[in-house]
Amino acid sequence: MSTLANQLVVVEREEVARGIRLLLAQPLITERADPVAFEVVRRRKEPLAKWFDYTCGWSLVVEPRRGYARLLKVRPAADASRPALRPRAGRAPFDRRRYVLLCVTAAELTSVPMTTIGLLADRVVQAMAADPALSPFDTTSRRERMAFVDVLKLLESYGVLAVVDGLTESFVDTAEAKVLYRVDVTLLMRLPAAPVGPSRLALPAQEVPARFEELLAELMRERRYGTPPAAQPTQPTQSAQPMRPAQPTQPTQPTGDEAFVVSDTRRNLWLRHSVLRRLFDDPVLYREDLTDDELAYLASPTGRQILRRAAEQAGLVLEERAEGYLLVDPDAVATDSRFPDDSSTARVAALLLLERVADTPGGATPEQLAEAASELLRRFPRWAKAYQATEGAHRLADDAVAVLRDFGLARTTGDRVVARPAAHRYRVAHTTTTTPTTTTEEGDPL
Repeated sequence: MSTLANQLVVVEREEVARGIRLLLAQPLITERADPVAFEVVRRRKEPLAKWFDYTCGWSLVVEPRRGYARLLKVRPAADASRPALRPRAGRAPFDRRRYVLLCVTAAELTSVPMTTIGLLADRVVQAMAADPALSPFDTTSRRERMAFVDVLKLLESYGVLAVVDGLTESFVDTAEAKVLYRVDVTLLMRLPAAPVGPSRLALPAQEVPARFEELLAELMRERRYGTPPAAQPTQPTQSAQPMRPAQPTQPTQPTGDEAFVVSDTRRNLWLRHSVLRRLFDDPVLYREDLTDDELAYLASPTGRQILRRAAEQAGLVLEERAEGYLLVDPDAVATDSRFPDDSSTARVAALLLLERVADTPGGATPEQLAEAASELLRRFPRWAKAYQATEGAHRLADDAVAVLRDFGLARTTGDRVVARPAAHRYRVAHTTTTTPTTTTEEGDPL
């Protein structure tokens, strides 16, 4: 092979690896928001699509003319650790009302290539008034208009809505605001990543609350695997709020004409995808969270070879420890969230509280964490004002623990927060100082 050919192979390998990591961090890449990343994905769309399909069973759709790439990431179980965020100071998560408005607004946008904010609001008002399960949408209320604007701004950030004229935020002040939008209906249809469309699970509204968990499981069901084998984790976690459930949530009772028979091929495919999805999407994968079948797959020659090759192709470094597995990105491209990180008070507090959690035998109680958080607030009086109010220390401790759980560094067992093995990576082994030491005339430190 010529030198030029070798160089082209190296360039392609590096671009594919970068494209994988970019899409892992950002499943929706638009040309308008990130033209450099989109160009990498567009240029290597075929090898990228093959890699994601083989490794994780995820579909990649690249639309060069429309300017977006969408990776449909399906997790083994519903995951609430990545809520939609309000485009305002504080970046608070969407509440129930905003999610309802998001769904209704998206439904109303599917048939209009161009619209104004007033016409769209009227359509949402009519749609919610016609559904007895929904509370009416009142555009005379400033709070309601603000929630509606949050929804529209989120759709703008996705590229579904493009402002042609006007300013979306002006609707907060008056419902008479004039804003013109262009709607990308095809991108809107690409947003849901669930394998089964919600419209296929239509139920009477009164049955939804009682069957909500069943509906969630049905939305996540993937027919290509049939019905996965029942299995239990080797050491079930006792976490009251597990952020990374060990069990793949798949329906155990096929419905209709879809009575699958699980062949060895389907079973192996499910094992490969279920393990690698979690490994490439979670901060750390513990052996105790895996089923016996998943552990056996990772211990097999085929499983180990596939895992190592997939990590190498993605440009990631595989760390294998007695407690579990970790993929490290030396360039920090493959994640949308980092630890340690000083982007918020809760993240800084999480790092500082981690030592306290790890040093407390049997785990830290809420009272111990709140006391530690109070010490931090006294030590850093300029921290967020929201935490300086009554019960602020408790809220800071709760938010910090949530950060630790999201990164697989702690778990909740009963009413205690217990450090997980990866937490020891951040423990202080020794301290150094660059401050010159003052000495006595005899040379002894003061």
